[in-house]
Amino acid sequence: MMRSGNPALKESTFLDLASGSVVSRDGAAMTLGGTVNKTGLLLLLSLITGAFAWNQIEFGEAGGVSNGMAYVWGGAIGGFVLALVTVFKKEWSPVTAPLYALTEGLFLGAISAVYNHLYQGIVMQAVMLTFGTLFALLFAYRSGLIKATENFKLGVVAATGGIALIYLATIVLRMFNINIPYIHDSGVIGIGFSLFVVVIAALNLVLDFDFIETGVERGAPKYMEWYGAFGLMVTLVWLYIEFLRLLSKLQSRN
Repeated sequence: MMRSGNPALKESTFLDLASGSVVSRDGAAMTLGGTVNKTGLLLLLSLITGAFAWNQIEFGEAGGVSNGMAYVWGGAIGGFVLALVTVFKKEWSPVTAPLYALTEGLFLGAISAVYNHLYQGIVMQAVMLTFGTLFALLFAYRSGLIKATENFKLGVVAATGGIALIYLATIVLRMFNINIPYIHDSGVIGIGFSLFVVVIAALNLVLDFDFIETGVERGAPKYMEWYGAFGLMVTLVWLYIEFLRLLSKLQSRN
């Protein structure tokens, strides 16, 4: 049984692959190299639109954002919609995954510009930590230091679901001008919470690696390379945002 905390990479995705019922008609199958290449392409696409959005953000004399917030909200909402479409229509992923990367890049570029304006140098730190974590966990997974056992998967999925509920409650309560105390502040509890979320986001990478490897072993159809790359990027985006949040809390204490 496979589990992934990433909603894009879940157990039912490859449910019928053992019988070969969803392998593409031309016989082309998912490969690890193809998935890696497509992940790199998605990251490149997000970098292109991210750089564009970064340069569109302007700040007023008081330090507030004077324009460009449309990229934040447009990118976030557009990326969310495209992610949902990709999850429910996996066979569309060769088209929707690149569109997701382009749209999400607008959000990442704009929000990164804001964070970097508030905390100089924080973006480069978050990028280095994100990719450092990716390669470290990939090495640990490939070398067998970390194994995606059923108990490991269950724990990560449960923790990811709990975090999602907390974030959902935060959004709903803020509509009524109510804030959840401590966890979003820069105090010890807030930093501890962000550290916990970063760890869980990072461990989701292990589940994603296992999911992609299983798809390759089961002979998933070729378009699943795009879907696997999309799922991995969803986790990387989450991890990057959480590193930004953690670093901003740490710097605000100085």
